[in-house]
Amino acid sequence: MSTVLHPDGPLLAFGGCCSNLQATRAVLDEGARRGIPPSRTICTGDVVAYGADAAATVALVQRSGIAVVAGNCERQIAADSDDCGCGFADGTACDLLARAWYAHARRTVTAAQRRWMAGLPRRIVVALPGGRRLAVLHGGARLINRFLFPSAEEATLAEELDATGCDGVLAGHCGMPFARTIGARLWLNAGAVGMPADDGTARGWFAVLTPRADGLTVELLPLHYDHQAAAAAMRAAGLPEGYAAALETGLWPSCDILPPTERGRRGVARGAVRLVW
Repeated sequence: MSTVLHPDGPLLAFGGCCSNLQATRAVLDEGARRGIPPSRTICTGDVVAYGADAAATVALVQRSGIAVVAGNCERQIAADSDDCGCGFADGTACDLLARAWYAHARRTVTAAQRRWMAGLPRRIVVALPGGRRLAVLHGGARLINRFLFPSAEEATLAEELDATGCDGVLAGHCGMPFARTIGARLWLNAGAVGMPADDGTARGWFAVLTPRADGLTVELLPLHYDHQAAAAAMRAAGLPEGYAAALETGLWPSCDILPPTERGRRGVARGAVRLVW
C-alpha cells in the first residue's frame, strides 16, 4: 500500500543525501527559506551512501519529519546485507569503492536507525490537482536499483511509467537531474544533493514542484553547500579518496555505470531547468 500525499502548495524534492551532512542541512534550509514545510518535502532515498556522516545524516532527516522512500542503501542496511545493492557490476571501480563506504555506513548507523530504514515505504504517491498522480520511487518501478539516466530510451521510460499506474514518476538513484515528458506523462529525476552530477561543478541538485490550475511547474535547481567540509570529513573518516575528490571536482571517480551519452557529457556544467507539465 502506497503512502499518499495531497500537497496544498509547492513541494521540495531531492534524493541522494549520501551521508553528506552538510548538503542535507543545506537542502532542508533551502526548503525553509522557500517556506516549504516538511509535510511538502520528499526524499527519493539513499539517505546513506558515500559520505562520512551516515548516522548524523539519518538523524537529521528523521528529525526533519519529511517523507522518505526507501533507497537500495536503506533496504540493504536495514537487512544487514553485505553490500549496498547499488547495481554495480562485480569487480568494477564503483563496486570496489562501494565496499569501503558501505562498510562505514553499515558500521556507524544505530539499531534504531536500521528499524526506521526497514519501515520506509517503497513508493509514495503524490495526488495532484485535476486527478493526476506522481509515483515517487528510488530507481525503477520494479527494480529499486535500476539506473535510468537522462538518455534512457523513451520506450524504456514509458514501460516504467506503465508499471506504476500513475501519470508521472519522481525518481532518484542515477544521481543526475533531468525532466522528460513521455507523451502526456512525466519522468522527473530530482538529482542528488550529496554527490555532484558528474558535471564538473561541486553542486548538488533538487527540484521544486508547484501545482497550478492547468498543471505542474517543475524546476530543477542547483544546491550550493560547504562541499569542502564534507570532503574533509570523508578524508578524516578514511573513506575512498575518489568520492571525497568528487565533492570538490564535480567528477565521479568512475564512469562504469554511464551510458555513452552521459560519458560524452562528463564535466559539462548543467543549467537549471523549468518545465510546465
